[in-house]
Amino acid sequence: MFDNKSILITGGTGSFGRRFIRFVLDNYSPSRLIVFSRDELKQFEMQQEFNDKAMRYFIGDVRDKERLITATKNVDFVIHAAALKQVPAAEYNPNECIKTNIHGAQNVIDACIVNSVDKVIALSTDKAANPVNLYGATKLASDKLFVAANNMAGANGPRFAVVRYGNVVGSRGSVVPFYRKLMSEGCKKLPVTHSEMTRFWITLDEGVAFVVKNFARMQGGEIFIPKIPSIRILDLVEAMSGSQEHDLIGIRPGEKLHEIMVPEEMAHHSIEFEDHFVIMPAITFFEGNMNYMQNKLFEKGAKVGDKFEYHSGTNPHFLSVKELVELDSTHL
Repeated sequence: MFDNKSILITGGTGSFGRRFIRFVLDNYSPSRLIVFSRDELKQFEMQQEFNDKAMRYFIGDVRDKERLITATKNVDFVIHAAALKQVPAAEYNPNECIKTNIHGAQNVIDACIVNSVDKVIALSTDKAANPVNLYGATKLASDKLFVAANNMAGANGPRFAVVRYGNVVGSRGSVVPFYRKLMSEGCKKLPVTHSEMTRFWITLDEGVAFVVKNFARMQGGEIFIPKIPSIRILDLVEAMSGSQEHDLIGIRPGEKLHEIMVPEEMAHHSIEFEDHFVIMPAITFFEGNMNYMQNKLFEKGAKVGDKFEYHSGTNPHFLSVKELVELDSTHL
């Protein structure tokens, strides 16, 4: 799919971008693989690791539409991974989060339409479903922009879709490297914001594979959601420290006790496939009603029940402490 194609990833120096680039270089022969980000140091560090002839490095910010238009010329596929993601930081700096996560999303859309990019996938988060914090609200707005962009693009324009998933094991700024750092410093009791907290759990490799497959599946307008396990925060504490003893520090600003990826209110728009769910657009595109019950890979789905909700606390699949311990050392 990516052989002899040009691919651009915004926020490409992040955890997802680095793993995606490694996957593509190991499995395909792209003509260009473009890292678009604003951090020159991280780009310099990546150049030492990824020096394939296909690699390109563009300094730029998604807030700058003109720079995005330049970067997306003759590009076939775009992954939009750039975002401000820290929940407390967004609560304290709301306007900055809006500029990047909402205005930046629209800039990516506009640039892809101007340059007739083939397919675009935006990365979202479980926090965008029934959001209670600003980060989740901006990502919900971004999701809506990318879905509606299929109308803006017209019949022969780019196709846009969204991938939504939960906490990524070991990604920068997440709980696992934070806990590992505390333990290396001699911490005896790991901090927990709430003892009953649950989260969806996915590895970077699983996230990359899901995004890649959805480029082949997508028709445009879908929100793709993988079927993944949940974890209990105290099970994670035990898996990493050997004990569930912890310091209770209280829920942070904007933090949820549980996460949702398919809200009950969207059940009537949702389809279940073997290993994922799809939330169909709430709007009708200019082509008329599209058949999302069968995707481009000819996988067939079925409508979920009216009361269906995909919730980290009621998920039928939880990882046990043993399963968490057995995760590869690169993830825990």
